[in-house]
Amino acid sequence: MDSKVYIFLADGFEEMEALIPYDVLKRAGFEVELVSVKSKLEVVSTHGLIVTCDTDISKINQENATLLLLPGGMPGASNLAESKELAAMLLKQNEEGKLLAAICAAPYVLGDLGILKGKHATCFPGYESHLLGAEHIAKSVVVSQNVITGNGAGAAVKFAFAIVEHLRGKRVADFLAEKMLLA
Repeated sequence: MDSKVYIFLADGFEEMEALIPYDVLKRAGFEVELVSVKSKLEVVSTHGLIVTCDTDISKINQENATLLLLPGGMPGASNLAESKELAAMLLKQNEEGKLLAAICAAPYVLGDLGILKGKHATCFPGYESHLLGAEHIAKSVVVSQNVITGNGAGAAVKFAFAIVEHLRGKRVADFLAEKMLLA
């Protein structure tokens, strides 16, 4: 089973929405890489935290990707949406039925690409109109076919565990939650 996860970062990303999934997915045994959508590896969060990514988007091999994950935050989500290279990867991942995840404002990136058509999704309040073709579900986390969406920073832990459960099963997710004293 392939277990490569790419978390895409752009200036203005929300720290909790990137780093909590990073941590939980690493604990679940996934190989996780932080990927800058620009050629520079340093990315500045919405609150000024500077994170050095593992690589940039031009150097990743999407063929081995189990999951492509988009954290929200503004203008982070808008900066992700500007990347044509990322858009192509998201569309390819969706066409192959492989997992995509986006939280907070970032589900709008998937919506604007048409990836959410016929699916259920959630997002940060105010971005519902960008979930083109999706049925908005007012929940913290929504799993629909090959897409997992979360509505904001407060849902980051639940979002991360939904990904683990989707990819590794409820037993693994429950075991990890117990180890992290969440259960």
